[in-house]
Amino acid sequence: MLDAAIQQFWLRGYEATSVRDLADEMGIAGASLYNTFGDKRTLYERSLNRYLDQTFRERTRRLEHSLPPRDAIVSFLQEIIKRSLNDRQRRGCLLVNSALESAPHDEELRQIVATFMGEVESFFLRCVASGQRDKTIPKAQSAEDLARLLLNVLLGIRVLARVRPDRKLLEGLVRPVFALLDNADPTKRPRKRKRPAGS
Repeated sequence: MLDAAIQQFWLRGYEATSVRDLADEMGIAGASLYNTFGDKRTLYERSLNRYLDQTFRERTRRLEHSLPPRDAIVSFLQEIIKRSLNDRQRRGCLLVNSALESAPHDEELRQIVATFMGEVESFFLRCVASGQRDKTIPKAQSAEDLARLLLNVLLGIRVLARVRPDRKLLEGLVRPVFALLDNADPTKRPRKRKRPAGS
């Protein structure tokens, strides 16, 4: 049932989705919805939480445990670009949509969205800090600043893709950021091949 609520909120947004819409989509009576999930805002929060379980949290668990820190960040953003380009309905990200639609004028929803955004930023912070410790990510910028930059790049990808789902545009957005993550320690870089004499 919660997946049905996610689809309804994702398609129409929080404000435009009525309790009747939700009950119809979920296949239950309005009274049952209130008894099971409480009010609309509580259902929205639970829907966002489940959405993150199925998307962001699944992706970060997989990447953090299988890749070096810098590679985890790069793969994460590359997967976001791919997901955005394959979004034919241009629904975007439910969390980002929530930040744009509801958070500016609803204090409680703003706190909910801010908490979830903090989770995304924490993923980037863990990766950057780990990469700086093992010297695969340079320390020219603080881990906190890089994590916030990466969060903003992620938000930019998701918003831009709804208007201009263009691969060159989105890949051009992340290229300079990946360059900031390039290791400055020459001992960690792959050696260049020597050119043959006389070439």
